[in-house]
Amino acid sequence: MPSGIYQVETGVRIKKARLTLGLTQKEFAASLGIVQGFLSGIETGRKRPSDTLLIALAHTHGINPAWLKDGSGESFKHPAASDVPTACQAPLLDVISERFPEDIGAPRCHVSVPEMPEGCFAIICYGDFMAPTIRDGDLVIFKPDSDRKKSGDIILVNNRWGEPILRRYRLKENEVYLAPDNPAYAPFRPDSDTRTIGTVVDVWRKVII
Repeated sequence: MPSGIYQVETGVRIKKARLTLGLTQKEFAASLGIVQGFLSGIETGRKRPSDTLLIALAHTHGINPAWLKDGSGESFKHPAASDVPTACQAPLLDVISERFPEDIGAPRCHVSVPEMPEGCFAIICYGDFMAPTIRDGDLVIFKPDSDRKKSGDIILVNNRWGEPILRRYRLKENEVYLAPDNPAYAPFRPDSDTRTIGTVVDVWRKVII
C-alpha cells in the first residue's frame, strides 16, 4: 500500500478509536504524551504516526495493533479481565485546593499512562527548579500518600503563598530539607505552614517530532 494511503487510513482509524473512547483531541493527546496539533495532523493524514505512538495506543487504550496497521480484526483488544488490569486515569489539575484530596475542584481533563498506580493525580510542571530531572512543561503523576515519603523522594508541597511546588525530600540527622535538583536554587527547611500534597511516582515529557 502506498505510504500516503496508509498514513490517511491509519489516521482515520485512530480518530475512530478516539471517538469510540469518548475523548476529545486534547484529552487523547494528553494521555499519549503528544501535543493536540500533532494528533490533529495524524487524524487528517497530514502527519504519520510513529511506531512508538502506535505502541502507546495499543498499551494505553487497548487498541488492536493489527487493526491500527491495516484494519484487520476488532478495533479493540478484548483480553480476559484477569490478564490485563483496568487502565487507571488521573485527573489533571490546574489548581490544588487547601482541602485536597477531599476537594479536587474541576480537573482540566483525565490522563492515562502505562502502569500508573490507582489513586493518582497529575499536574504540569512549571519552572526549572527540578531540572534536569523534571523540566518545564513535563506531566507529573503524583499520589497523595505524604505519610510514606522517604529521603530522596520528589514531593509536591505548598509554598508560602499556597502554590504547589516540587522539591526533593531530604532527611539528614533528623533535619528535613526540601531541595531543588537545579543547583542554581537553594534548599529550604519547611515550616509549620508547609503541607505535603503528594509524592511523585512518574514523569512524562512531550517530545517535539
